[in-house]
Amino acid sequence: MSLYSALYAGVSGLSAQSTAMASVADNITNINTIGYKNADTQFRTLVSDARGGAPYAASGVAAVTRTLVSKDGVLQTSSSGTDIGIAGAGFFVTRDGIGPNSNIAYTRAGSFSPDAQGYLKNAGGYYLQGWPLNSQGNYVNNGDLTALVPVRVTQLTGTAAATSRLQMRANLDATTTAFAGTYTAGDMASGTTPANFSRPVDLTDAQGGKHTVMLSFLKTAANTWQGEIYASPATDVTAPGGLLASGTILFNPDGSLNLAGSTPAMFAALNPTWTSGAGSGPIKLGLGSNGGLDGLTQFGDASAVISSNVDGGLLGSVASTRITDGGLVSAVFEDGSSRTVFQLPLASFQNPNGLTRLPGNAYGVSDLSGSVAINEPGSLGAGNISANTLEASTVDLAQEFTNMIRFQRAYSASSKIITTVDEMLQEIGNLKR
Repeated sequence: MSLYSALYAGVSGLSAQSTAMASVADNITNINTIGYKNADTQFRTLVSDARGGAPYAASGVAAVTRTLVSKDGVLQTSSSGTDIGIAGAGFFVTRDGIGPNSNIAYTRAGSFSPDAQGYLKNAGGYYLQGWPLNSQGNYVNNGDLTALVPVRVTQLTGTAAATSRLQMRANLDATTTAFAGTYTAGDMASGTTPANFSRPVDLTDAQGGKHTVMLSFLKTAANTWQGEIYASPATDVTAPGGLLASGTILFNPDGSLNLAGSTPAMFAALNPTWTSGAGSGPIKLGLGSNGGLDGLTQFGDASAVISSNVDGGLLGSVASTRITDGGLVSAVFEDGSSRTVFQLPLASFQNPNGLTRLPGNAYGVSDLSGSVAINEPGSLGAGNISANTLEASTVDLAQEFTNMIRFQRAYSASSKIITTVDEMLQEIGNLKR
């Protein structure tokens, strides 16, 4: 009988509108949840087969709820240096624990802060993962999630960082009289030939030990200087005479550096071997670019160092953690120095709306989402990390209240179907009286 099908249709309407109201309730209660993606409920008909002139039978309606994961929220400014948002596609890679066997989850909730052990953890209880950087600031992305480790910077307290970069901007006096004698590489280091200009710099080994290195220059012809880099004392290194690098430095007629014509060894990375046994990585030299005025120059003014920058040293207590727009995580120490230790990746999916929802405003891989790809922010379809921001919830409160009215009225109408059918069935029962 069609009345019974109408009764079942009314029941399905109550169930569908209840489901829709549940999604509205979830959205409204999460309007202030960082990175929350609103749930959208649509309805689909349930149609029974009524071919061959058979009486029409109502089938009802079913609710289909989907989370709009790919919808971007507004990035809002935050005062915390560890709060981060994503502009564009992608998710932060997290785990629900610090162990390598902890479950992986993906989230856009970037409200991270150090826990009691110094690991960056968000409000949902998930630990941020990143690529650890080596002493040269490099990492390897092999696409393997096991290469990621929990982001933690407090372990740097009380350690040392070996010098990896030496930059200097200095002027060599163009009016200096050229040396008329015979020069051999190492003469300035041994003291056989006095240098026209020398300056010491302090380098740090991997154990925090300090070593003085001299940069000395001798003019031998017009626009031509000889340079030496050597340890003082020479016994600090295993190189003969303490000489680490030497060669000819040429300048252009306008006083800029002629790097192309100079000896490459004077501008290549240093690889000192300390006699103390302490380790040392390659030390990149920044003494200027070809035709530039950003390093060594030759003008008619007194020889002098304009600026210099040498990294490395003993690391004190970590005062704070800083994350840049590119996703680089740095430890900031009490003396104001900093060290970059992690690169954050972003995870991408073919169908982010197919991800499985997890507690704590996170998502897991499903057969509908496709497999994960992890890449550096801003590359291969991934969005960009925005520092000092948080992604707001995508819930539109006005729209949710409108939906609440719609679903409430539809629920009431479905209940009327049931009461009306009940009255009609009662009339049929009265026919036998």
